[in-house]
Amino acid sequence: MAGLEIRKIATFVDEVLTEGGRGDGEPLVKTAVAVVFRNPYAGREFSDDLSEIVEPSAELGRIIGERCLAAVGRPVESQGKAVLVGTAGEQEHGNAAKTTTFGNPFREAFHGGRAWLPSTTKRCAPGASVDVPLCFKDEIWVRSHYDTITVAVADAPAPDEIVLVGAVASRGRLNARLGGKTKQEALAEIAAAEEGSG
Repeated sequence: MAGLEIRKIATFVDEVLTEGGRGDGEPLVKTAVAVVFRNPYAGREFSDDLSEIVEPSAELGRIIGERCLAAVGRPVESQGKAVLVGTAGEQEHGNAAKTTTFGNPFREAFHGGRAWLPSTTKRCAPGASVDVPLCFKDEIWVRSHYDTITVAVADAPAPDEIVLVGAVASRGRLNARLGGKTKQEALAEIAAAEEGSG
């Protein structure tokens, strides 16, 4: 499994049935998968070359994407990513785990997404939580899908570890009513652009 020393994989599922005392149709299902692996650069001298993390992150993207899709149990509408870096590593080591090398296989595993993947990274002690940002997978400006899922692994990251998280959601927030571009408008614009370029 990947070219990194993986210690554990944790899956989180958050199913929201009502918000403000009411639902509005299907529940909102948010899932996240966290992979805890040894940071090959922890404790080493500064290196410009972070390929020991970047290159194997493609396989992590596939693993995380497939597990997110299985856990959500329905089509994916939102996506996001985050990293927690142990204190013997650099924040940049975490960023190396979630470049396009990771992002493309992650998206492909749940049937793609056009929008960039919102993300966050921080150095921390074991058990720290991170709010993984989410947005509509095909258009960042769809306001109804701005959301987060909170993830924490009790014993990670150890000082020499990295926790890489990918997350997805089945829909936008329940009872979203603050305007902005809708999912339907975004999909219509995408279809029109594809028709025009064909």
